[in-house]
Amino acid sequence: MELENRVVVITGGKRIGRIVAKELAHLGADLVLSYRGSKNEAGATASDVHALGRRAIAVVADVSKAADCDSLIASALEAFGRVDALVNMASVYGSTPFNELTEALWDKDINVNLKSAFLCSKAAVPAMRAGGGGRIVNFADWLARSGRPAYQGFVSYYVAKAGVIALTEALALELAADQILVNAIAPGPILPPPDMAPEEIATVANATPVKRWGGESEIAKAVIALLTTDFITGETIRVDGGRHLA
Repeated sequence: MELENRVVVITGGKRIGRIVAKELAHLGADLVLSYRGSKNEAGATASDVHALGRRAIAVVADVSKAADCDSLIASALEAFGRVDALVNMASVYGSTPFNELTEALWDKDINVNLKSAFLCSKAAVPAMRAGGGGRIVNFADWLARSGRPAYQGFVSYYVAKAGVIALTEALALELAADQILVNAIAPGPILPPPDMAPEEIATVANATPVKRWGGESEIAKAVIALLTTDFITGETIRVDGGRHLA
């Protein structure tokens, strides 16, 4: 699928999502950017897209709720008349020891990391069918893609991201006849969290075979590859600098 004059919906794209949006705009796409609490960041990303000569809108949405996902897609159709691709980047990440894991924390991980991808996909598919096809890119995790949790304290997060891989495969089968291709990206060490200590940043880099963090542009490259493919579907691609090999 060529990206020129296509409409791409990105959910939850904040730091990495801003770079993804700009790279898609460079290739001629128009963007619909959802946010829940990061209005200023979403507005700044939209401004970046406008500066590149493409159209963009920012839409407030809690993508763990079906009504908000429906409203997000409706806003995209109202503004641009079509939806060609959906990039489900909405995610939360945090560690909670199992003994402290509550139902509320479990639900938050499942709802934001997994349920949102299902709900947004369900909302977007009718518009993609009407347009003759489309692309969905979900976001998993390199550990879930590798089939091993490796770190304690991430029970609900790991289960949610493993579910994203299963959802990707199941949707790929369901939607292939509609020419809607569904794939996922499983990031590894891409961008250090803002509160990560320099020593830990270095430790992660040293544990990665390429000896560095990837940077946002590596995710953008993977997103573009999965949006422009016409034959890959049901795949979850690790973007981890070989971390799964270590």
